[in-house]
Amino acid sequence: MGSCIICGVSVDGRICDSHQEDVVFEFRGDSPDQLVSGRYYRGTVDGYADFGVFVDLAPGVTGLLHRSELDRRLESLDWEPGETVFVQVKNVRDNGNIDLGWSIRQAEREFRGALIQDGDTDREPETEADDEKETQGDDEDVAKPDSGEEDVATTDDRAIERSAETDATSGGEPTEVRDPSGNAGTTAVTKSEAATEATTEPEAESEPEAESEAESEPEAESEPEAESEPEAGTSIDRVSVEALSDAVGETIRLEGEIVSVRQTGGPTVFELRDETGVVDCAAFVEPGVRAYPDVGVDDVVRLEGDVELRRNEIQIETEALVVLEGDDRDEVVTRLEDALAAKARPDVFEPIGNHETVEALREPILDAAEALRRAVLESRPIVVRHPATANGYLAGAAVERAVLPLVAKEYAGSDAEYHYFKRRPLESSVYDMDDATMDVTRMLQDRDRHDEKLPVFLLLGTGATAESEDGLDLLDIYDATRVVVDAEPADPEAGDHAAVLVAPDEDDEDDLSVGALGAELAAAIDDGARDGLAHLPATSYWETAPGTYARVADEAGYDADRRRDLREAVALEAYYQSYEDKRELLTDLLFGDGGADLAAHVAEQFRVKVDTEVATARENLERTARDGVELALLDTDAYTHRYDFPPTSLLLDELHRRERTDGAFATIGVGTDELFVRSTFDVDLRAAVDDAQEAVPEADLGVADLRDGRVEFLAGRREDARDAIVDAVVDQAR
Repeated sequence: MGSCIICGVSVDGRICDSHQEDVVFEFRGDSPDQLVSGRYYRGTVDGYADFGVFVDLAPGVTGLLHRSELDRRLESLDWEPGETVFVQVKNVRDNGNIDLGWSIRQAEREFRGALIQDGDTDREPETEADDEKETQGDDEDVAKPDSGEEDVATTDDRAIERSAETDATSGGEPTEVRDPSGNAGTTAVTKSEAATEATTEPEAESEPEAESEAESEPEAESEPEAESEPEAGTSIDRVSVEALSDAVGETIRLEGEIVSVRQTGGPTVFELRDETGVVDCAAFVEPGVRAYPDVGVDDVVRLEGDVELRRNEIQIETEALVVLEGDDRDEVVTRLEDALAAKARPDVFEPIGNHETVEALREPILDAAEALRRAVLESRPIVVRHPATANGYLAGAAVERAVLPLVAKEYAGSDAEYHYFKRRPLESSVYDMDDATMDVTRMLQDRDRHDEKLPVFLLLGTGATAESEDGLDLLDIYDATRVVVDAEPADPEAGDHAAVLVAPDEDDEDDLSVGALGAELAAAIDDGARDGLAHLPATSYWETAPGTYARVADEAGYDADRRRDLREAVALEAYYQSYEDKRELLTDLLFGDGGADLAAHVAEQFRVKVDTEVATARENLERTARDGVELALLDTDAYTHRYDFPPTSLLLDELHRRERTDGAFATIGVGTDELFVRSTFDVDLRAAVDDAQEAVPEADLGVADLRDGRVEFLAGRREDARDAIVDAVVDQAR
């Protein structure tokens, strides 16, 4: 029999069941079956895969830390092969595979002890000499089993101990220590008593001489004071988040708003925002137990703790935390609001090009920029929705390029750029109930599981037509902020459901693209990003770009050929894995030093695929003329590869550009239950569908995507629907 190195109780080994997760183990066995689920182990990074990280726990014993177990994106990990890391064994499967879990503790000193697991036997780390063991005790990370003391204190213990250090000069005056577990409220004790409690073993098995005289005396009765101001026994200066890098190793005080709470397998992590930035504050009770359970998102607090550098990131080890009320709260709120108002509205907006429509939209663009900048400052995630097209990706990438530096400046965490800015491409330019349901589900999960604020939704090139009304309405129910940006006039339904709407009027110029408007919005968000976006507006035009944008791109070193390469490369990559943001790939394509070579390589694939498909389609076009209108009809079911590049919409665009004549010309692609309309003359698609529906009511015709010219109908009435739409389109050309 032995005694637990943490609490000293008698155990068969060196650690009791209740403290298994407080200790880190060095595994020296040779079989996965010897590992103990739930324990934390020291390991070595073996390598990366798309789905996670392989970690060696011992020679020949390797586990997988799956990306779903991480508290950040896999891409944001800075672990290098061969680096020592700490992981938890979650499960050992029958086939020997080892499932690992994330550990917020990534240094041995953050555990309460360390042991060696030699096969099925646990033992303490070896010491180099007996005399060292006598003078220094066990390894510095392992508590003496019989002393009832801990070498490494929890954050709450450290607060008590520091209070005790001033006892000699303060005369043992009472202080208030708040329990981070929230179970006992606030207890008034003298500092000498607090010091005794911090070093005395509470277990019944403790040696009698370990008890202090203070413990034998009855505690002073006190009222719980959950709202009391934390005291640490010494005067602590309030600092700002932006000044923390100069205060590493010091004890400081912060005041601000809690913007998120994450419960890890170790401490509770509070994100605190003040007028200058956001920082993670870790509070520890015991592994996996919520510290300060009464403190939540939107609470205004005062926090004291030690500034530490964890894996090159600033983190506060919380020692005291209190929710502010009354005048104290009002003072902090006023300070935050004043700083927010001053920082949210852009100081300047200099458009990339001298485009009349952009100038007419100056105020709405500034309103949209302010909403997105405010989201960053309020610690609200930004979710960008855009079509999975070249134009959609260019617009989304432009806004991303402007917002990410603001996020990086505001937040200390290396994964903040992935946490607070998310792009989710759409299959079409309609934001429907399927898309909205996905967004609301994720939004509510993040709110309930992680105390995350509701995001701001930016809909770029989507959400501006009546077909998106149901999706926008669902977001509206939850009062999620919606910013809708489109290069074409919006339907009234979109304006009714958007907090901010950026869209031209009917009489504005009609040669503005979504990509160009997205780049202009990005320039308003961050003027510092403007020069790096100069080539994007002209790149977004499949045909001749407006002269103002072409000149700016040329001056930036992007001539027409290079812009074509970029556009076609983005279009190809937009199709594959269309639901992914492809952030890093787009950065390399559009902004990287080797972007020109990469774009040329990918664009060559685009041309080969498109040319092949267009040649096939041309051979199978049904060409006809009616009432002065030339028509090119294509059976897209029979004469296209439906599940390969290019997608039907892009193919018909290219086919129309190559086949059209100078007169009235329309290209119509007909599928099983949908058709697409492209024309050289203006077509009111809704009016055409209404006329066709009146002619063949049994076809159930309807506009599916106004921006893409897509109409839906019942497959059983395919021929009737096609003929009715052709008639209606020809009538509008007269």
